[in-house]
Amino acid sequence: MGFTFDPARTRVVFGRGTAASVRAEAERLGVTRVLLIARHGGDRVAAELGSLLAARFTGATMHTPVEVTERALALLHEHGADGVVSVGGGSSTGLSKALSVRAGVPQIIIPTTYAGSEVTPVLGETASGLKKTRRDPAIQPDTVIYDVDLTLDLPLDVTVTSALNALAHAVAARGNENPLIDAIATKAIEGILHALGGNPSTVDARTELLHSAWLAGTCLASVPMGLHHKLAHVLGGSFGLPHAATHTALLSHTAPADLAKRIRDTATRFGAATSLRELGMAESDLSSAAEISEHPDALRVLTNAWRDAPGD
Repeated sequence: MGFTFDPARTRVVFGRGTAASVRAEAERLGVTRVLLIARHGGDRVAAELGSLLAARFTGATMHTPVEVTERALALLHEHGADGVVSVGGGSSTGLSKALSVRAGVPQIIIPTTYAGSEVTPVLGETASGLKKTRRDPAIQPDTVIYDVDLTLDLPLDVTVTSALNALAHAVAARGNENPLIDAIATKAIEGILHALGGNPSTVDARTELLHSAWLAGTCLASVPMGLHHKLAHVLGGSFGLPHAATHTALLSHTAPADLAKRIRDTATRFGAATSLRELGMAESDLSSAAEISEHPDALRVLTNAWRDAPGD
């Protein structure tokens, strides 16, 4: 056994009604003018920020296109913002990270889905049809506020695919030589599958999903990107497939055998796509996606995932 462990620097505030702490968290970081990245759910946070709110950007999109980041960065500079607060899913989180690392300003992320990317030092950005990922401690958010109440009205289909997106993070880390990461990954996996095994719309289930997504994201920050995540980024950045749904469609074909059936059964129970074909991926594009992925197993996995066939 041998490993290096570098704990994340992100401060985590978890509970119900915790969005009310956003102004105090911004002031703790020395922020005086906030650029708020939010569409749905942003009004409550804007009210909590009060006079700290300098401007609001509502144009975050999937896969963090650089041209969107440039527009938001111009707004940040125009209003003299010295901090970023984002409310929403992976699109808002990705834009927040991109702005923070470019402008050198603190960021607070308030996730309303279960992706878990909010606690990682990883940023994937899309330019000219290619999504490139980088890892840098400067990308790591300063504070993440988890407010269960902000997830209660998340639609069921988004709930399921978002949670399975988080599950992919934990699956990638399970079996890690660091016993802490392995234990966290195992707990995240069981928590997500347990919450999705019943009614995921209850407060208890939402709490377990949000808690497990945090654990899963913490795992991802400590492991290299494997084939699953490489494929998900290629399919999203170069072929326009939806991020969380793509993770869901891939996962039962990339997960270890002891998890693959449980994952597929869970996705099927809620009507989530378990093949790339269902997401609109053309079979003729599989070889191109495999080539971009630059992995010897990419075409085999992509073909199985397109056909919804079991792995070899």
